[in-house]
Amino acid sequence: MSTTTATVATTDLDRLAERVERAATVIVELRAKNAQLEAERVQLRRQLDETTSRLQGQDPTTILNELSQLKREQREWQAERRDVATRIEAIAAKLEKIEA
Repeated sequence: MSTTTATVATTDLDRLAERVERAATVIVELRAKNAQLEAERVQLRRQLDETTSRLQGQDPTTILNELSQLKREQREWQAERRDVATRIEAIAAKLEKIEA
C-alpha cells in the first residue's frame, strides 16, 4: 500500500469513526428521549384510568345536565351580585347626599 492510499484509508476511517460516534450519541439521546416519553405515557395512562374509573357508571347526559345547571346558577348568582352592588352604590350615593 502506498503512502497516499494509506493516508486516504486513514482519513476515510477517521471520518467513519466520527460518523459512528455521532450516530452512537444520537442513539443514546434517542434512548433517553424514548425512556422519558415512555414514563410520560405510563403517567398519562394512569391518569386516564383514574379518570375513567371515577366517571364509570355516570351517564354523560346527566353530567352535562348538571354542568348546564351549575352554569345557569352561576349566571344567576352573578346577576344577583351585580344587582346588590348597584343597590349598595345607590345607598352610598344617598348617604353622601345626606352628609353633604
